[in-house]
Amino acid sequence: MLKTALRTAVHLGIVAVLTLLTQIGGLAYGVAWASRFWLFKRHRRSVAVLVGLFAVSYGFFWFAATKIAPLAGRVPIACLTASNAEPVEQSVLYCALNRNYVVPELARIVTDLAVHMDREFPGTETLVLDAGFPFIDGFPLLPHLSHRDGRKLDLAFYYRGTDGRYVPGVTKSPIGYWAFEEAPDGYATPCPDSQGWKTLRWDMRWFRVFNSDVQLDADRTGEALRWLTTAGRRAGLAKVLLEPHLKRTLRVNSDVIRFQGCRAARHDDHMHIQIGTR
Repeated sequence: MLKTALRTAVHLGIVAVLTLLTQIGGLAYGVAWASRFWLFKRHRRSVAVLVGLFAVSYGFFWFAATKIAPLAGRVPIACLTASNAEPVEQSVLYCALNRNYVVPELARIVTDLAVHMDREFPGTETLVLDAGFPFIDGFPLLPHLSHRDGRKLDLAFYYRGTDGRYVPGVTKSPIGYWAFEEAPDGYATPCPDSQGWKTLRWDMRWFRVFNSDVQLDADRTGEALRWLTTAGRRAGLAKVLLEPHLKRTLRVNSDVIRFQGCRAARHDDHMHIQIGTR
């Protein structure tokens, strides 16, 4: 009995983790866990069987989500694209985890941004990071404090190589996050260093070994911000979250660009954009 209870607890824990990570993963795992008892009775305790069933089940629910989500008011950002005039996820990981959905209004804004950037700087690719899950307003997208309604998404910065030339489709970090642009010397941070782990403002110094040596492309990133705060604002964009020192570095000043506060994650490795909430 104890072993059965422990196994059940482990499976329920996996369901919870997969649900928090992907929204649909817990459901897919539950279907796989239940179906092995009648599909593979002789091998129902086989881990390989469970993993295989989960992969098939998850693939089915993932594909179904791409078709059903638009009926629920969410559309996916492209995982792969052949056109620069279309935003694309920085990594297929965000698509695999089902974190690439936004409401159509926000999808149009980021698509128009991609078109503008490719027109102003031919060959420029606009990369998207975390957006939202396909269903249910209020469902958390961890570790973000918002991203609960498809009306927010994160955009990657644009980067140059060591030769000074723009590098398309590349970010300093392999996941688009945690490659921070440090404030210039003498700049006073708006947050006290003593807060430490009480906040999400982690420096992630241990992650730096994974980052490349590309540098921020101030021309392209600044132009994207200028478009977002003008044409984007007219199209319904309500807010851009960015660390204050980057406003000065990129020479962009607008009341649309705001500081996210001292308890949220740093925003000098990406920019967060959102349209007005309901």
